[in-house]
Amino acid sequence: MKPNRSALAAVIASLLLPSAYAASLRVTLTQDLDTARPSETVTIPWSDVNAALPGALIQRLAVKDPSGKVVPHQVTNVAPLAKDPKNVGAAYGELIFQYSFKAGEKTATFTIETTDALAPVFPAQSFARYIPERLDDFAWENDKIAHRTYGPALMAPAPAGSGKEVLQTSGLDLWFKRVPYPIVDRWYNKGHDHYHKDEGEGMDMYNVGKSRGAGGTGIWDGKTLHVSTNYAGWKVLANGPIRSIFELRFDSWDAAGTAVTEVKRFTVDAGHYLDRIDSTFEFQGPSTLTVAVGLNKKPSDKGENGVVDVQRDKANGVLLQWVQQKSKGAFGTAVVLPAAQDFADDELNNLVYAPVKSGQALRYYAGGAWERSGEITSAAQWQAYVTDAAKRDAHPVKVTLQK
Repeated sequence: MKPNRSALAAVIASLLLPSAYAASLRVTLTQDLDTARPSETVTIPWSDVNAALPGALIQRLAVKDPSGKVVPHQVTNVAPLAKDPKNVGAAYGELIFQYSFKAGEKTATFTIETTDALAPVFPAQSFARYIPERLDDFAWENDKIAHRTYGPALMAPAPAGSGKEVLQTSGLDLWFKRVPYPIVDRWYNKGHDHYHKDEGEGMDMYNVGKSRGAGGTGIWDGKTLHVSTNYAGWKVLANGPIRSIFELRFDSWDAAGTAVTEVKRFTVDAGHYLDRIDSTFEFQGPSTLTVAVGLNKKPSDKGENGVVDVQRDKANGVLLQWVQQKSKGAFGTAVVLPAAQDFADDELNNLVYAPVKSGQALRYYAGGAWERSGEITSAAQWQAYVTDAAKRDAHPVKVTLQK
């Protein structure tokens, strides 16, 4: 009797099917909020990916959403130039991708698979770098907004006749964008005079001066805010396309008799108007200090005479502003401090504060939005967005893995 080729093929396929499934990793996301969660960032330890997909290569990997569509992903390094001689993924830290939950959607399932084809190069949606060509600026951005802060060259004295700008501040600046693509390099290349004008991509119109800008920190003694000078060192830990991570180091300063140092770790995710910042303060003597995070009281561009509406929400740790300018449009700034104890003000800043212990990171979120970006165009929308961000922090997405 001749063999039934179809039946034989079915038997072979059934034998191969379990191994095919074993070559993928099922990722289930669950969350308990009823509101939408756009651009939720998911991180999975590469050790878990490698356990399910031994020898997986980051350039031959696919992350598929619930509909089976391949979505952008990123793999971070454990450390710069980490080695992996046994090809077991020891050089890698986390696999990162994003998902946007619709309102009322509680769960979603992704699949991570190895592929024969090379993974595409995904467009950069977050970016950070040191800017030696502009007095040691450090700048960063995502597809929504850009920022910068200032290094030691800016606060150095100006040689006679040089016309060099001198500014001593550890405040955080905002650059408002109207486009989703990266603009930091483009704007620096255009020159200082150009990025202070809106030529279609957005503009630098936020005022920092000696204030905390949009999310700088200091030590609050109940009456005075004791602040650091310009950052002293930097380190980039990850750089897109979805998430950028970097650290800024601030040298010791005197906080009412206590010497304090700070390291800020910024986590900049695509699709968000607020960055996550983890600030670690080191000091000796007191068991705790009070750290205040600030927003400049007078953030409007020159000549705009902005009207600043300030909102404080202690239950959610939210401090926000909505600034109506004369001719350059309205914008919002905000700080979300989950551990917030209370609010205060000094001469330059609106403040929200919380106690910290030496060596323990204080987590907060800071950023802004401009009405001319076309997405957040009113004070009510900004307040809703920031309140929602606070709730998302309090209700993280849970990640479950199944081989």
